[in-house]
Amino acid sequence: MDSERTYVCIDLKSFYASVECVERGLDPMTARLVVADPTRTEMTICLAVSPAMKAAGVRNRCRLYEIPAGLEHIVAPPHMRKYMQASADIYGVYLRYVAPEDIHPYSIDECFIDATAYLSLYGITARQFAEKLRDAVREATGIPATAGIGPNLFLAKVALDISAKHAPDGIGELDDASFRRDIWPHRPITDIWNIGPGIARRLAKYRVFDLRGVTEMDPDVLYGEFGVNAEYLIDHAWGLEPCTIAEIKAYEPESTSLMNGQLLPCGYNFEDTLMVMREMCDDTVLDLVQKRLVTDHISLHVSYTQETAERDREGEADAPDLFDGGHGTRRVGGAHPHGGGSRKLPERTNSFKKLYGYLEELFYETVDPARTARKISVGFGNLVDEDLATCDLFTDVEADERERRRARAVLAVKDKFGKNAIIKGTSLKEHAMGRERNTLVGGHRG
Repeated sequence: MDSERTYVCIDLKSFYASVECVERGLDPMTARLVVADPTRTEMTICLAVSPAMKAAGVRNRCRLYEIPAGLEHIVAPPHMRKYMQASADIYGVYLRYVAPEDIHPYSIDECFIDATAYLSLYGITARQFAEKLRDAVREATGIPATAGIGPNLFLAKVALDISAKHAPDGIGELDDASFRRDIWPHRPITDIWNIGPGIARRLAKYRVFDLRGVTEMDPDVLYGEFGVNAEYLIDHAWGLEPCTIAEIKAYEPESTSLMNGQLLPCGYNFEDTLMVMREMCDDTVLDLVQKRLVTDHISLHVSYTQETAERDREGEADAPDLFDGGHGTRRVGGAHPHGGGSRKLPERTNSFKKLYGYLEELFYETVDPARTARKISVGFGNLVDEDLATCDLFTDVEADERERRRARAVLAVKDKFGKNAIIKGTSLKEHAMGRERNTLVGGHRG
């Protein structure tokens, strides 16, 4: 274990809820507030639950109807642009004390900081440094935070996720000895960073339910079960993580991709799902053109509704295993039955006409017209520079370039006047989603 470095992982407590509380002049720690869009019916998921609501027994990521009747609380509609701005403001607070190369934003409400050089600079301990940053954020924005401290990124994250929850001051700290004492026997194992229900289920086959059990397993068995990913599992079971923030920032993937997915407001039939896929393909192709990229790989995923999934499972002897990891209850081992797949294309292109043709063919081949859809995503992979687009004797180069010019003209109009300033006629149909999606940020109203 690298004992020469010190990392701090900071999490903004119930971030969306805290932002809404501060805006209303309420104490984020005592106010009873949930962030959810009530216009989406009582089935909508609460994106954030304030600490006081959790203390009252309301679990994180619950649905509105699950909040106990009679529990007085505020329902705040989500405002994603506001949360993004608050996150940016807090990042600015960190920059008062830490250089940007020593900060790795992990999510909108969480970041890692390499504190090694700053402890001697400020003449303070790691815990005092974490307190310093946390107090500065609270003073500047009113947002409370918790923190984890460790000699590597993994231990800092585990200290945040597990140790900080039991610390009176909300700051957890782990070293090699305390990791083995406190975290090795910790259950459920799914509380450990990067260990989800699928991994836990596969470990359970060997009667392993905590990290101590992982350290006692035969490595050959682990590699046989998990392949190369066993290396990460073994390292983390021993509290090891060789990756640094500098290496994360220097990383360049061998290939890139663009994904576009959405949850449909209700079960969509075959034709309406195809219509939404066309809209999503159009949006994603515009992204390709804007970034001057081409693709030779497509993917499609369509998840069916609960009703059709249950119909498919009729006759099963055993009920499916369920898992609740704080982000809603779901089946272990996968979601509902789905359609779709992926396909390598015979050319590299960013032509909507060509790419939609390939996606439409994949859709008709893999999606069941008798089922209704609830989620859909499309993706383009193996992205390379537009100059590497495929060109052969049968390619109409002029037609492809005309299509790109049209797409760039559309992008210019949208950039100046808004995404809904110019749309295709498909988006005017009854169940189309394009116009509404253009008003959302992160899938929610801005």
